[in-house]
Amino acid sequence: MQNIHPYGYWPSNITADLLTAQALRLSEPQALEDEVFWLETRPNEKGRNALVHFSANGERTDLLPEPHSIRTRAHEYGGASYLVTAQRIFYILDADQRIYCIERATHKISPLSHEGHYRYADFCWDEKRQRLICVREDHSITNNVTVNKNVTANKNEQSKTEERNEEERNKEERNEEERSEIIAIELNGDIKILVTGADFYSNPRLNPAGDTLSYLCWNHPQMPWDGSECFCAQLNDSGEPIAQRLIAGSKHESIFQPQWSPSGDLFFVSDRNNWWNIYRYNVAQKKDEIIFEMNAEFATPQWIFGMSTYGFLNNAEIFCCYSQQGQWQLSTININNKTLRPILTTFTDIAGIKCHNNKGYFLAANATQASELFCYDNQQLTSLAKSSNTQLAENELSLPQALTYATRDQEIAHAFYFAPKNSQVAAPPHTLPPLIVMCHGGPTGATETSLNIKIQFWTNRGFAVLDVNYRGSTGYGRQYRDRLKQNWGITDVIDVCSGADYLIAQGLVDSNKVAIRGSSAGGYTALAALTFSDTFTVGASLYGIGNLETLAKDTHKFEAHYLDSLIGNYPAARDIYEARSPINHIEKLNCPVIFLQGLQDKVVPPNQAEAMVAALTQKGIKNAYITFPDEGHGFRQANNIKHAIEAELAFYQSIFINIDTSGTL
Repeated sequence: MQNIHPYGYWPSNITADLLTAQALRLSEPQALEDEVFWLETRPNEKGRNALVHFSANGERTDLLPEPHSIRTRAHEYGGASYLVTAQRIFYILDADQRIYCIERATHKISPLSHEGHYRYADFCWDEKRQRLICVREDHSITNNVTVNKNVTANKNEQSKTEERNEEERNKEERNEEERSEIIAIELNGDIKILVTGADFYSNPRLNPAGDTLSYLCWNHPQMPWDGSECFCAQLNDSGEPIAQRLIAGSKHESIFQPQWSPSGDLFFVSDRNNWWNIYRYNVAQKKDEIIFEMNAEFATPQWIFGMSTYGFLNNAEIFCCYSQQGQWQLSTININNKTLRPILTTFTDIAGIKCHNNKGYFLAANATQASELFCYDNQQLTSLAKSSNTQLAENELSLPQALTYATRDQEIAHAFYFAPKNSQVAAPPHTLPPLIVMCHGGPTGATETSLNIKIQFWTNRGFAVLDVNYRGSTGYGRQYRDRLKQNWGITDVIDVCSGADYLIAQGLVDSNKVAIRGSSAGGYTALAALTFSDTFTVGASLYGIGNLETLAKDTHKFEAHYLDSLIGNYPAARDIYEARSPINHIEKLNCPVIFLQGLQDKVVPPNQAEAMVAALTQKGIKNAYITFPDEGHGFRQANNIKHAIEAELAFYQSIFINIDTSGTL
């Protein structure tokens, strides 16, 4: 017999401890012969990234002891932080951002890169010349820029015009302070710069002959998913570029994962036809062709280095994944006859594809199964590692329902709906559950449908959840992705409000108990929706943005001009930044809000949350500010993850318990 409890207060066995207990984040799989490697982010080890080795005989070991953590801070978001070769393993140690080398025969560890204000990522081994090729960020003039900023702050006598000019000069200096380039590092530590001049680089890769280097680059104000260029540079005998050629891409075409095939052709993914599809460039004939055309995304926004959606099983076969309607599928593509063969699985989220010796390795999950590392071998799948050993009964899990609904401005948006689910509890008759609308980060990203214990934490307590892929999200073609350009804070807000409208109209949720939560860019959407609409009762901002103007002047280089496309060029469009910033319209915000913030956050600094908290406090609006001194952008440590979600739950319950049937506090 089920116990009766109000929605939102159901007793649950899905505790905050389950969010981190035996829970790992798997990433960056690599394979060499019959050995497999990957990273495990371990919340119970203070969020460190452990490098795991899975031997040919099935033994798994950590290659570095605790507390050593492998992580690059390049672009702040990192990725592609290690490389395995036959003789050596190269990796970046989080503590000092230097490159280290493990000699596999002797297990000797030694630093490869010198001390300095540098960050590295995206390794490629040059077997012919016995050197490591990678992307390097030079942060050596950071301190000078900081001094300039402090001097500017003390110039109280400047006119408004002079201040704006100074802000622009400082912004330009910040962009210059992190010089990006592709370098080669000899085994003795000597460095040679191979390619420089663009604002950003990624994916340096050598062809099988070792005489041509391919790479991606892009410049402000483009983000890599807006416009990027793929180049090939011919190398002389000493490994120096002597000629380079643009292969594909432009300011309006996004190129993803250029990669050489075993036969020496260059493949890449392009969205030139609205969808990210796979192309082949024939170097000898100097022309490209599409390998298989379909309304699907064979790529995802390049937020981190090393993202991979395809690889080569052999000369004739590609092993790949693609997304349609927000869900991922596996397939192989025959290169010669350009045919695609789906691989039938239950997976809905797939990433990190790598191939070696006719085998494919990848990370995958679905609505009832947390992420696992799999091997695909001759149409057979084998699980090599699990991100969680926690087993949840399927009758306790709320499964995602894909929704496409009309928006308030007569377009469409997409989302996944999770109904309350708990086999042991029922709600009082004639009552409806509170709703939590979730806003993913990015904002050029997408929500996932794989097992998310955080969502189950809410649904098992009697909350309904709507996870929105608002216009601007990935997975629905470039036109849908571009719909957010110049409209951030407008179309995304319309979409989250329209999603709540839809569920209320369907009679699925309580219109008086509607929460909205978001992290990072999703935190901005949440705060904007709370400020510029009356749809929501309460909100949560996790390291979110309240002041767009401050963000435009104070974020890191990778996103320094991201807002140019989402809002407008700054400072020319300052009035738009001010108009869309919740901090400037606090008189419109009449809902309680909880803020959760890492004090080491360089992407969205703590001053964003602090300004919002101060304004709400002055106005007398209930709020809470929970800080984590040892966290950056996102929470990685077990105790902090648990504390954050427990505080958020208690905050919602303190608001909903005081709402009577008329909807007043």
